Amino acid sequence: MRMRVAAYALITRGDGDEREILLPHWNEGGMSGWTLPGGGVEAGEHPADGAVREVKEETGYDVRLTSLLGVDSAVLPTSQQGDAMQALRILYRAEITGGELAVELDGTTDDVAWHPIASVPQLRHVHAVDWALSHLHDAGSPLR
Repeated sequence: MRMRVAAYALITRGDGDEREILLPHWNEGGMSGWTLPGGGVEAGEHPADGAVREVKEETGYDVRLTSLLGVDSAVLPTSQQGDAMQALRILYRAEITGGELAVELDGTTDDVAWHPIASVPQLRHVHAVDWALSHLHDAGSPLR
């Protein structure tokens, strides 16, 4: 069984009914949907560094991670390579410190946008978005 370690960021802005979440649009191998900014951690890379790098690549924003919100593990019986895979996902809360919204070039995402949190259920999105939103009001654990 293969294992894929990935790190993601929950990034929101605004308050109350006007609160929005930042979501890139994933499009790969005939599958697509709105997802969290983040992705695979490279060999030897700390997951926190991977999350910051992936957010920059997929959204154009520089971020600072503020807390660890959770870890999720799922076994996928078959992957595109035909074998089982364990997906280990690490979720951080992050805040934007710079940069400008930009769509990733030559990657697995083809769009990025702010979405009202209330409209997320109507979006075609991956399960990880629901998982992240379940942590929306968590304080999380301090980093390091």
